[in-house]
Amino acid sequence: MNKHGRVFNIQRFTIHDGPGIRTEIFFKGCSLCCRWCSNPEGVSHKPELGIFPSKCIGLDKCALCATACPQKRSPLVFMDNPVTSRDPACPGIVAQEPSTQSVNKIVVSAEREQCSPGCTACSDACPASALIMWGKEMTVDELLKIIVADRSLYQKSGGGVTLSGGEVMLQWEFARDLLSACKKSYIHTCVESALHCRREDMEAVYEFSDLIITDIKHMDNRLHELYTGVGNKLILENIVRTVELNKKLIIRIPVIPDHNDSLANIHATGEFILDGLKNRVIQVQLLPYRKMGTEKYDSLNRLYPLGDDFSPPERAVWEKNLLDLSRVLKKMGVPAVAGSNVKYTA
Repeated sequence: MNKHGRVFNIQRFTIHDGPGIRTEIFFKGCSLCCRWCSNPEGVSHKPELGIFPSKCIGLDKCALCATACPQKRSPLVFMDNPVTSRDPACPGIVAQEPSTQSVNKIVVSAEREQCSPGCTACSDACPASALIMWGKEMTVDELLKIIVADRSLYQKSGGGVTLSGGEVMLQWEFARDLLSACKKSYIHTCVESALHCRREDMEAVYEFSDLIITDIKHMDNRLHELYTGVGNKLILENIVRTVELNKKLIIRIPVIPDHNDSLANIHATGEFILDGLKNRVIQVQLLPYRKMGTEKYDSLNRLYPLGDDFSPPERAVWEKNLLDLSRVLKKMGVPAVAGSNVKYTA
C-alpha cells in the first residue's frame, strides 16, 4: 500500500489507550483547539519545527544544524549561552561562570517563514533532539512494519494498535486503510477521536475498528465552544451514532478545574450517557488535568492557552475529586472510574 498519511509521533508499549500493550500512532492535525491540550504539535496539519534550547549542544561543539541547511543563510537563530560548571560548594547546582569566560551559542528560535516547505535538514542533522520536525509523511506499509514488530506482545497481553492524534478522522482514508491492514494481520484496533467529523468519514473508519475512545469535554454547547473552539452538537450526535452501530465505546471526561468539574456538568454528562446512549458504554473514565506540554508550546513559539499561572491542584486533592465525581456517576448507574488504567473487558 502506498497511500501516505502524516503522523507526529509513534509510541510503542503504551498501556492506557486501549487494552493490553499497544502501539499508538498519533495523526497530525486537529479540528479542536482545547485550552488544556498537551500535544500542541498535533493541532496543525502542516509539519512544524520545534526548538528545545535546553538540549542544544552549541555551535562551538556541533553546528550540524546550521551547516546542514540548504539555504545560504540558515533561518535558525542562535544566542550566547554562558558556559556552566558545577559549583564545588553546592554539588548538583549548576553555576554560571564569570562573563569573561567563553560562551557557547545555542539555537533559540527560527525565522520559520524562511524555511523551505517540507525541509527537515536541520532536525535530521541534530544529534541531541534540540530540533524536532513534528509531522512526517508515512505509508501504510511503513507503519504496519512497525506495528507488527510487537505482534507477540499484543497476543500475550490482549493489546494491539491505537490511532490517536491530533484527530484521526481528518485523515480518514489513510486511517481506514491502515486499520484494514492491521485487521488482515489479526491485530486488535482502537481509534481515539474527538468525533468532530462527518458521519460518513467516521463510519468508514469504524468498519475496521474494534474499540472507540472519545471525550465528552462539556455538555454545555456554549462553554464547549469557548474551551475547545467548536460546539458539541456534532460530537454528541456522532457518539449516539457510535452506539447505534454497536461499536464498543469508552468515554473519557478530562476533568479540568474551574472548567467542567462542576456537579451540574457531571450530572448532565451522566444523564446523556443514560438517556442518549442507553448506558451502552464499556467504561466512563474521569481523567486528571496535568499541566503537560508547556515546553512544546515554547518550542513552537506559542503561549500555553490556560496561562502560566494555571496549575493543577495537589495530587491528594485531584485524586479525591476524581473519586468523588466517579461516585456521583456510579450512583446514577453509569460505569464510571477514576483514571484510565482500571481494567475492563473490551
